[in-house]
Amino acid sequence: MLKDWDWILFDADDTLFHFDAFAGLQRLFQQYDVQFTTADYDDYQAVNKPLWVDYQNGVIGALQLQHQRFQGWADKLSVEPHELNRGFLAAMAEICVPLEGAVGLMNLLKGRVKIGIITNGFTALQQARLQRTGFLEYFDLLVISEQVGYAKPHPAIFDYALKKMGNPPRDRVMMVGDNPDSDILGGINAGLATCWLNADNRARPEGIEPTWQVSSLKQLAEILSA
Repeated sequence: MLKDWDWILFDADDTLFHFDAFAGLQRLFQQYDVQFTTADYDDYQAVNKPLWVDYQNGVIGALQLQHQRFQGWADKLSVEPHELNRGFLAAMAEICVPLEGAVGLMNLLKGRVKIGIITNGFTALQQARLQRTGFLEYFDLLVISEQVGYAKPHPAIFDYALKKMGNPPRDRVMMVGDNPDSDILGGINAGLATCWLNADNRARPEGIEPTWQVSSLKQLAEILSA
């Protein structure tokens, strides 16, 4: 199966790396002597999630997202929102661990197929996380929406990545991700094969049909080893 692919592209958050935002926020606010609760987290997500949708749809930019999600806390604590955002990204890098099966999958792929990351995450976190986990050496390509100016599922970020990859045949490129609305829809619209990592057994959104669906990275490794 690996011989069918020239490139395999991965999302980062909750695809290769465990993304525990609650733990990261708790660590951030400890610096300000704030006991960050589950209720605080629910309030944060009520602001954060719609901002991510707007970001993926191109309505707002990366800086707007990063600042607006912390504006309420910035006002309470009399600090700048960019300071809170920077502290949050640093905390997320510190607590980052690869998802189960990620290291084994990377070892399977390395040297047999080109490997890349296309992420809607932010530059400061991605670079630190790849270095901290030792994953940097595995990847032939790192594309970050903040640098490109477009976020998945916008075709422009995939076109940018494919150009960086030397424009391989699109039917020999696979996009792997946990978010059907950004990773899978974006990959489909770019003419790539797609694999949805659906660890939580969520219902598939109407109109989005991945080429494959797996429940774990170990299952994906088994498919690719066949």
